[in-house]
Amino acid sequence: MRSPSFSGLAGIARKDITPPVGIFARNWGAATHETAEGVHLPLTLTCITFQTDAAAAPLVLISADLGWWKSAEDERQLRQGILQATGLDAARLMCCLTHTHAGPSTFSEDAHKPGGHLIQPYLRQVRESAIAAVREALAGAAPATLTWQYGQCDLAVNRDLPHEDRYVVAFNPNTPADQTLLVGRITGRYGILGTIVNYACHPTTLAWNNKLLSPDYVGAMREVVEAATSAPCLFLQGASGDLSPREQYSGDTALADAHGRQLAFSVLSVLEGMLPAGQELAFTGIVASGAPLGIWEKKPFAAATTLQAEMALVSLPLKDLPPLEEIERAWAACEDHVLKERLWRQRGIRKTVGDGAEAAMPLWVWRLGNSLLLGQPNETYSIFQQTLRESCAPFAVAVMNIVNGYAGYLPPAESYNHHSYAVWQTPFKQGALEILTGTAQAISQRLMTTA
Repeated sequence: MRSPSFSGLAGIARKDITPPVGIFARNWGAATHETAEGVHLPLTLTCITFQTDAAAAPLVLISADLGWWKSAEDERQLRQGILQATGLDAARLMCCLTHTHAGPSTFSEDAHKPGGHLIQPYLRQVRESAIAAVREALAGAAPATLTWQYGQCDLAVNRDLPHEDRYVVAFNPNTPADQTLLVGRITGRYGILGTIVNYACHPTTLAWNNKLLSPDYVGAMREVVEAATSAPCLFLQGASGDLSPREQYSGDTALADAHGRQLAFSVLSVLEGMLPAGQELAFTGIVASGAPLGIWEKKPFAAATTLQAEMALVSLPLKDLPPLEEIERAWAACEDHVLKERLWRQRGIRKTVGDGAEAAMPLWVWRLGNSLLLGQPNETYSIFQQTLRESCAPFAVAVMNIVNGYAGYLPPAESYNHHSYAVWQTPFKQGALEILTGTAQAISQRLMTTA
């Protein structure tokens, strides 16, 4: 019994990216307030770097407590700023958003709205914080072993609920949910240097009645794990397009904290069950004692040192979408604040995917020893990560939504027969998720077989 592992250099850094109170933060069509009136918990940016040795090009993994990108240009400003400042290759950087729905607007074109004048300075602050975090992590990189282990947490439930002639975004008790938890432990010479938590569940605990900036459940999860390990915890939002907490859409931050603790206790349970870094369980023989007793003992093994990165552009078919000018006219004429918010988001998506019949969506696949990290910019349904885990076993597989960009949902083909928000919102045609899945599997299999 040997856990998927990587041995090399790892560096970790953390920055506070809490926005100023008063920033535009209207993320819900049903909200009646426009700006953030306070802070529940700090929003953070965490960076982990991986290298085979000090002279080798690093892999840089960033997780930030932000929601999603409404503009390709705003995302590009962040990522290109990091790449230019650090000299990184584009294939070696993944900026992941935790997908909080209680964060600030990341859309510079919201500047005309109340508190919107704070958005562009804030985005520049996030970029500078990210650059500083990368440099700090690399400067402090030290020999370490990354060890992965799966667990379970029942915070996540299916959120596609059939109701009359449509599907509503709510707890569906009749459809099982993917509740798989993946925990990575980074161990150095003197103990745990950091942890990585990959879990798929929409951070939608806090909704239109909440007026506070918050990382949602991710914040309390980090607090509990970090208190127990005395090390930073980086969260990676999984393929959560169809997953959320049972109880959500609240203004009560205590509920978000309870959700976070629920996930944290599952993380700590996984950590407690992990073998020491660089050790495996080996069958060593049988002792006769009334019954034949098989003995398993801890033995050292050398963790894999392979480090690879690949980025591919995947052409995904687009729906027959309204032209940008038509969307803008409809938005200007609309007086319903909920519909107006939907049109504003649709406008951003149209600008992101362009006017063609297809959109080239990026996909990142990293191999770290006997594990794979896959990131892409859209909101895939959980079948995406389930398929990859199954096809790539025994490698540990971390799958991340909203990485280096955003356009929309990627539901499975059968979902297009339903009248649902995800199918309405997505700019992609039926079958797009299956195209992405096939490409991700092919790249993963190739990297897994590379010596």
